[in-house]
Amino acid sequence: MSTKAFSSLIIIALVVLIGSQSFYIVKETERAIKLQFGELIDADVEPGIDFKVPFVDVIKRFDARVLTLDTQPSRFLTSGKKYVIVDSYAKWRIKDVRAYYEASSGDRTRATALLENLVNKGLRDEIAARTLHEVVSGERDQLMTQLTASLNLETQKELGIEVLDVRVKAIDLPDELSQSVYNRMSAERSREAREHRSQGKELAEGIEADAERQRTVIEAEAYREAEQIKGEGDAESSRIYAKAYSADPEFYSFTRSLKAYTETFQGNDVLLLDPKSDFFRYLNDAKGK
Repeated sequence: MSTKAFSSLIIIALVVLIGSQSFYIVKETERAIKLQFGELIDADVEPGIDFKVPFVDVIKRFDARVLTLDTQPSRFLTSGKKYVIVDSYAKWRIKDVRAYYEASSGDRTRATALLENLVNKGLRDEIAARTLHEVVSGERDQLMTQLTASLNLETQKELGIEVLDVRVKAIDLPDELSQSVYNRMSAERSREAREHRSQGKELAEGIEADAERQRTVIEAEAYREAEQIKGEGDAESSRIYAKAYSADPEFYSFTRSLKAYTETFQGNDVLLLDPKSDFFRYLNDAKGK
């Protein structure tokens, strides 16, 4: 290869290198800044293709999408001096590229570390102002809303980061506190169970007493009604007997005597009576004379 051809190749390579270093592309999902000899000259480069001075200007790109910070579970102290272990996460994105670069030098790992410290600080302050019950269930949503609002103001000022949401994945109790809470809950449930059993027993006794009263009333009314019906039956029977007796007194006396013989001789085979008594009236004389 001749010297002239070699020189031409070198020139072409330099032109390609300079050309590749003269243009840059910023995507819609990115935020970018322009540095000149290490000095920030453009804090918010627009997306698209643009020109820069080769080997002088440097373009640094950052992800502009919503990112997730998954923090490590940490111990926090409630207002009741009880420890809880909180596992949380935060949704964030770059709001101010200049502040973000100045706070983290464009290092995402450093930025997330700084953000995690602020999240833990905010959680510590919010949890310290609440009791264990409020943290676990009573004011959990309110805690997250207030934390997101206050944290967002601080991160935008210090880190150029906008915090969109902070959520708690889990709230656990330390082992020593878990047993204490379990024992207290068990005692509380036992007390409630005894109270419910006592109320149930009292209610059952009331139902049994009312049922017994109703049974007594029903039996008394049934007995009264039965006696009334029996009285009416006896009256009707007496009326029928009286009517039959008045129709044929002799026949009535005869049937009564037969009935008396049947009832008397059914259980007795010996009677000490005067043969001439009225009892044997129809046995001595068919006409009863």
